[in-house]
Amino acid sequence: MARISLVNVSKIYPAAPSSGVAVSDVSLEIGDGEFVVLVGPSGCGKSTTLRMIAGLETVSSGTVSIGDRVVNDVPPSERDLAMVFQSYALYPHMTVRENLAFALTLRKLPRHVVDERVKKASTILVLDDLLARKPKQLSGGQRQRVALGRAIVREPQAFLFDEPLSNLDAALRSQMRREIAALHRTLATTMIYVTHDQVEAMTLGQRIVVMKAGTIQQVDTPLRLYNVPANRFVAGFIGSPAMNFFECVVDASADQLLLSRTPWSLPIEGAAAMLRARYDAGSITIGVRAEHVRVVPLQAGALGDAPREASLPAVVEMVEMMGCETHVFVRLGETGGGGSIVSRAPAHAGVTAGDRVRLELDMERVHCFDGATGERMQA
Repeated sequence: MARISLVNVSKIYPAAPSSGVAVSDVSLEIGDGEFVVLVGPSGCGKSTTLRMIAGLETVSSGTVSIGDRVVNDVPPSERDLAMVFQSYALYPHMTVRENLAFALTLRKLPRHVVDERVKKASTILVLDDLLARKPKQLSGGQRQRVALGRAIVREPQAFLFDEPLSNLDAALRSQMRREIAALHRTLATTMIYVTHDQVEAMTLGQRIVVMKAGTIQQVDTPLRLYNVPANRFVAGFIGSPAMNFFECVVDASADQLLLSRTPWSLPIEGAAAMLRARYDAGSITIGVRAEHVRVVPLQAGALGDAPREASLPAVVEMVEMMGCETHVFVRLGETGGGGSIVSRAPAHAGVTAGDRVRLELDMERVHCFDGATGERMQA
């Protein structure tokens, strides 16, 4: 195992048509045996960061350390890391056993050591019955397990994964996520995993690093990222469905949040109470998770029961049946001319497209972000 440390690491491509800054001043500590996931949209710098750790990209500034050794100038082959890529990169003319043993054979390890390591990897990954097959005779999931096995036999200080499941279908991705998590529990080796899929990040990572435009936005556990996002970007990126946002102006004198460009307002209460003293007449953004938005049908053109104070009129735009739950997409306003909002509702939501409804927001669970900077507002 190895502790991996990045201190003020940047990567700049001088010949790039834009600014050329792929990674900017990234500092990160990854502990021995920790499973850390780098997540973010395409072009955010997560793969470049991983490649700098691996030595496949040079560092423009800052330091990368593995254990107590700075490895900026150490070639990839001497960093004792194993990397698993999106493509399986198996040798098509070799059997599974030969693919697993290839790197060890190149290192001229004794035959009994090679056999022992291949046996250990094939047992962990349930490949014993496939050792005589060639890659073309394997399914996508089996090929990815062989790629994992090639990394395992090297017994590295750390594993680096660069979107390894992107080529698999949904069912196989789910299966392989479980297998990679089980692999980490078995080996207890440091793992760094890059993905653009926030579901993979939330289910695999002990800690998650959210990146945007080459910078780290937040490093935290999955639950804290979901419940206490550092800024609007993290709040919108983590979670499915994505968080709903309302642009507001604070009217502290009336204890109201005035929704921008609409005639509606919401009460200041609960988590939003901090706004009274700090943001009188200030622009803010409030965020509400889909599970904290309740869709209430209107009965025969009128409210079925007395509306709550934190409620807004809306029209159902689309209903997605998910089996155990329903995602109800609505547009604000009596005629549906406002912004789009999503609610996570029970399986039998009782509404269809075109229905007039009202939305009830749990104001105790809102997230408040500065309207100018997007940063989370602290109490």
